[in-house]
Amino acid sequence: MAECTEGDRLNQEIFDAVARLIGGVLANGEKVAGEFGLPLFAVKAMHYLDGGIAMKELGRRMSCDPSFVTSIADSLESRGLARREPNPADRRIKNLVLTTEGLDLKERLERDMVASMPWCHALDLAERKSLLTIVRKLIDAEAAQGTAVPAGPAGAPRHPGAAPAGEVSNPSSPAPAGAR
Repeated sequence: MAECTEGDRLNQEIFDAVARLIGGVLANGEKVAGEFGLPLFAVKAMHYLDGGIAMKELGRRMSCDPSFVTSIADSLESRGLARREPNPADRRIKNLVLTTEGLDLKERLERDMVASMPWCHALDLAERKSLLTIVRKLIDAEAAQGTAVPAGPAGAPRHPGAAPAGEVSNPSSPAPAGAR
């Protein structure tokens, strides 16, 4: 494994800050998910379920065991948010598809989740654009090293107003409430 020796102290501070940010984002996500009566893993699964996805693929994207995907599917089905359907190309494969209720809840969840993220209230529009550029550069670097996390939902944008990968959505739109 390559070492990152230039600026060791700076690199450690970046690592610590990113770890703290990720922890805060996860805690915030758990809080929002809890407000909707869902565990965070169910919210994460719903994020990937744009038009339906094979349960095996959902497990790959979530980096979890197939038995856990079954538990996720059971949890979403019991709440009326998703259903299992045979894959049209191979009936042995089960797709997990959001119901109308699931799609409605996903939209509300993601809207609240995004609005509560720290960059929405701590960064102005130019800073958010810069952050997005840096994050995408880091994701590309991980992909080039073969260490990237599996891709998110196909067919980006995932929510109204989102830009396709590589673009910043609607830069002329006003910043969210509370943004500088």
